[in-house]
Amino acid sequence: MPFESLRDYMDALDDANMMRRIRARVSVDLEMAEILRRVMYAKGPALLFENVDGYNMRVLGNAFGSIERMRLALQMEEFEEIGERITSLARMEIPSSLLGKIKMLPKLSDMADVAPKMVGSGAINEVYEDGEKASLLSLPTLKCWPKDAGRFITFGLVLTKNPDTGVRNLGVYRMQILDDRHAIMHWQIHKRGAQHYLMSKEKGKGIEVAVIIGADPATIFSAVAPVPEGLDKYLFAGIVRKRGVRLVKCKGVDLEVPAEAEIVLEGYVDPTDLRVEGPFGDHVGYYSQQEPYPVFNLKGIMRRDDPIYLTTVVGKPVLEDAYIGYVIERAFLPLIRMFHPEVVDFAMPAAGWFQGLAVVSIRKRYPAQAKKVMLGLWGLGQLALTKMIIVVDDDIDVHNMDEVIWAVTARCNPARDIIILDNMPTDTLDPSASNSNIGSKIGIDATSKWKEEGAYYMLEPALVDEHTKALVDRRWDEYFG
Repeated sequence: MPFESLRDYMDALDDANMMRRIRARVSVDLEMAEILRRVMYAKGPALLFENVDGYNMRVLGNAFGSIERMRLALQMEEFEEIGERITSLARMEIPSSLLGKIKMLPKLSDMADVAPKMVGSGAINEVYEDGEKASLLSLPTLKCWPKDAGRFITFGLVLTKNPDTGVRNLGVYRMQILDDRHAIMHWQIHKRGAQHYLMSKEKGKGIEVAVIIGADPATIFSAVAPVPEGLDKYLFAGIVRKRGVRLVKCKGVDLEVPAEAEIVLEGYVDPTDLRVEGPFGDHVGYYSQQEPYPVFNLKGIMRRDDPIYLTTVVGKPVLEDAYIGYVIERAFLPLIRMFHPEVVDFAMPAAGWFQGLAVVSIRKRYPAQAKKVMLGLWGLGQLALTKMIIVVDDDIDVHNMDEVIWAVTARCNPARDIIILDNMPTDTLDPSASNSNIGSKIGIDATSKWKEEGAYYMLEPALVDEHTKALVDRRWDEYFG
């Protein structure tokens, strides 16, 4: 059964001995982040801080910091299952005949089961604070690195609606706390929340926002996942968990939030109020640059009576975000195959902070197919921000960097097999970019080359003689007995 709340998931972590309780008094000023990073680098458990200096709120960190925890959180062993559900729905056609429609009823019922559901109230309605009672400074937000500009919300699920279609989006964008009522919203230009904001700005209006802190694991994952344009993130969460998310209406904004969430910040982003955000030690391992971003204005706080503040820390890989990224990699492989059927496997190594490097294996059927694939992937959603793509044959394990490096060095002639594209979109956080959001791409064709591609002879792999292999297999114990 899917988890209905962050607390349900925490109970499961406790039962599986995947969470430790920290009862010593800990400061949110650098100390907690240092503890979380050390434990994460050591591949340690989730941590629940029960004695936070200056706050009466518990703090949960490293909640998703291993493959085992992600399997527990999403209640599945193979994450490709998520993408398979999406592609199955994408291919579903409504028949024209009555008999065909009747046969489709079970599938349509499945869709109804995963759709979000409005309810009257939930645990999130236990306390409501507005006016002077509502304060961002009441939250145990972390200062993570010495030169950070202040304290940041790092794991808030930022909810907005498309001003034209009403489709809801959830994204994880950091927020720099300024004072009781204001925080800078760092939504990068390529992200959907920023698109909604810019669409509202063009209409001369601000945009209503709800920031959800602590929800069920599937909803949290959905906020990070780069789902196809036009797909409501709550519907995606329902597809992931096989059950619709229960929602309640906010009190101060026209938005809907999970009924069992821990904390919800209600407010709006003002397009006329831009302030310099940062620096912030980011997941690439460097401080991000100071740049102007719009300001979130707090109107009210919905919360549980005893809320748990969910946080995450970032820095040089591998930290918690790497494991969430791995699930995204696996979950979206079926979608990549739907657009590029020749793709066998796909990997975005954690050390490359996921936007930095992708390795793709293909079943090669014609000359220059590797270049076709890399160009196609650069045109596919958030993969447009990937800096480097390596394409290999299907005899290479994309998750084994020894095999990938061998393919690059043995099968790639740099002058012939590398393409470089300049003045391309890049991740806002890319520390090597030429300008903000602009950089270059490199594509490496590390497939075996055909004569049509410029190979002056066809490579013949040195393979073991099968007769000798069978002989050695039979006598193996004899050799070393």
